[in-house]
Amino acid sequence: MASDSGKTRIERDSMGEMQVPADAMYGASTARAVENFPISELRYTRQMIRALGLIKKAAAQANADLGLLDGQKADLIKEAAQEVADGKWDEHFPIDIFQTGSGTSTNMNANEVIAYRAAQIAGTERPVHPNDDVNMSQSSNDVIPTSIHLSTALAINELLFPAMDHLHTTLEQKAQQTKDIVKMGRTHLMDAMPVTVGQAVGGWAAQVKQSRDRIAATFPRLGQLAIGGTAVGTGINAHPEFGARVAKILASETGLELRESDNHFEGQATQDTAVEVSGQLKTYASAMMKIANDLRWMNSGPQGGLGEIQLPALQPGSSIMPGKVNPVIPEATMMVAAQVIGNDATITTGAHHGNFELNVMLPVIGYNLVQSVELLANTSQVLADKAVTGFVVNESSMAEVVEKNPIMVTALNAIIGYEKGAEIAKKAYAENRRVKDLALEMTDLSEEELDRLLDPKDLTEGGIRGS
Repeated sequence: MASDSGKTRIERDSMGEMQVPADAMYGASTARAVENFPISELRYTRQMIRALGLIKKAAAQANADLGLLDGQKADLIKEAAQEVADGKWDEHFPIDIFQTGSGTSTNMNANEVIAYRAAQIAGTERPVHPNDDVNMSQSSNDVIPTSIHLSTALAINELLFPAMDHLHTTLEQKAQQTKDIVKMGRTHLMDAMPVTVGQAVGGWAAQVKQSRDRIAATFPRLGQLAIGGTAVGTGINAHPEFGARVAKILASETGLELRESDNHFEGQATQDTAVEVSGQLKTYASAMMKIANDLRWMNSGPQGGLGEIQLPALQPGSSIMPGKVNPVIPEATMMVAAQVIGNDATITTGAHHGNFELNVMLPVIGYNLVQSVELLANTSQVLADKAVTGFVVNESSMAEVVEKNPIMVTALNAIIGYEKGAEIAKKAYAENRRVKDLALEMTDLSEEELDRLLDPKDLTEGGIRGS
């Protein structure tokens, strides 16, 4: 953070003195990192900073309960850390995501901001030390992996699941509204047997629900926290009960099912859980891509495309073609899906670099994981409210297409056989005639039998058809 006044102050750490903006709440370690990593505009997000604040607050409480930290210091740290969790001081977290792979720079950033704020609250010079007090019983090597799990779990539980539930409900409602409207089925983008619009939309709803179930299934691993492992997983400089106590406090604070990691060496050296969660987010992104693509294909035209539905007209579609309206919400959804799939590749690559006792690509893994959750949450809400809810079905045009579909002859297979059916279908295509009319000429079936056998709505219910 640059000082508005351009004035600076001197701060010191174990490496010596540093110039720090006069109004910055951080210290020398953060200033060094700002100077060292002028790489991107990407910073720790709200969810990630929130998780760090909650961890520091819980750590102070656990240390006080264990008799390791003075109660007055603990109270100051807890108050300042809660303010960090609440977002009061986000502007004082200026370090690039592309930094030291352990996230040590950002852990020290949090320690320094909390120590600085504690001094403001106390009205006393340096009442707590960023390393000795705020970071007591901790290491960046267990704090940052813990923050990845915690921020991701919070974002999924508070943002993504409600949005997915909303999209699922919206799709289910639309499926019910359109359950009796028959449309052309398509496989390989080619004409196939009819389905109802409700069946197609119900398939989308099932995709959303199954994706939610898959993501929820990762929580037994996501809820395991590395805290307590400190530097290399052995728990050096931490009370044996510290990790479990912090996890219990965080569980009480957040309502999530959290516990100390089953194995601290796995919890710090790997990011296998991040890969697992990201993989399920990617699965949902793939589902969103399918739903969005189906919507824009069905909406295509209106003259030269399928024209089965009309999506809500939200904005002009062209700067040169008057009256053009594009499927902007499905397109935005597809771009989000592509971003999430790309994030998964970054997370997977990052997880490869768990060298010996520590993964060294933690900040970028955490950033991409939380970004994927937030993007999918926001897009689920937008897709439901601005595309699914308001699309209108063009029933008459769909019925006409279904009526002329030569593939309808499939319904006669059990009676006339595949070869005769193929002969009728080819003739129907060549002469642009209805299957019913040709079947009357080329089989012994009556008009009444054909009306029954070729009823489009009945055909959407499956089963073997006979006379």
